Order: sequence, then structure tokens, then C-alpha cells
Amino acid sequence: MEVEQPRERDETEAQRIDRNWIELLQELRIVQTGGQVLTGFLLVVPFQERFAELGGGARTLYLAVLTLTLTSSVILLAPVMIHRAVFRSHRKDRVLWVSARLARVGLTILSVAMVGLVALIFTLVMGTVWGLAAAAVMAAFVAVMLFVVPARMRRRAPTNPYVAD
Repeated sequence: MEVEQPRERDETEAQRIDRNWIELLQELRIVQTGGQVLTGFLLVVPFQERFAELGGGARTLYLAVLTLTLTSSVILLAPVMIHRAVFRSHRKDRVLWVSARLARVGLTILSVAMVGLVALIFTLVMGTVWGLAAAAVMAAFVAVMLFVVPARMRRRAPTNPYVAD
């Protein structure tokens, strides 16, 4: 039995690039909000009374998580600045290519920060062993959601053969 090839959308290359750019921006808006809330939370932590009680390891982990969230915020904001920098220069295809890669890097870094945050919070509340265990569970969950699920979806045939991305 022959598999029917998906039909292409009735759009020009420029329309496809515009559509993909809009879709990427929508994805980034969602991620940026969560990352900014996490960053805001982390920025106020040192001003809490209990912060002085943290040992050196917990402080180092806190600073690592904070650095990762700030780094991911900058990387996830970069596509907008890149777009502004080359606006009307007819380079949107290149901007889209670079921005899609930046989004992947930013999401990966933000995910590592979330694993570190889980380790920090569980360590402070339950102890080091629980912190390591919770971080391992979170890391496995992140790996499945960010790498395994998308890879499996890429290998499968489209669910609607009449619509191509």
C-alpha cells in the first residue's frame, strides 16, 4: 500500500516564513512568561531571612540556577532583538533559522535551571538525598518531554495528510 504524500499548503515561500515566524513568536511568548516568573522568584530569594541560613553548597546551587534562568531569558529574548536589528532587510529566512535554534538552546537551558531549582528546593525542605532524587526525576521528565516525545513525533507520519507544516 502506497502512503499518500502530504499536500503542501497553498502559500509562497515568503508566506511560509512569515507563518513560521509568527508561530515561533507565539511559542516564545509562552516560554518567556514562565521564565520571567521563575527569574523574578529567584531574584527575591536572597532578600528573605532564611537565605542567610543557607550553606555554601546551597548558595552555589542557587547562583547556578539564577544564572541559568537569566541566561535563558536573554537567549529567548534574542530573536526579537535580532528581528528588530535586521527589520526590512529581507533576511527573515535567516532570522527564522537562527531564532529557531536560539529557542531550542533557551528552552534547554531553562529546563536545566528547573532541574536545579527542584534540587535546591527539595534539598532545603527535605535534605540532600531527596534533593538529588527529585532532581533526577525532574531531569528524566525533562528529557522525555523535550527530546523523546518530539523525536517520536518526527518519526511518525502526519496525522492529517492534507496539511503540511
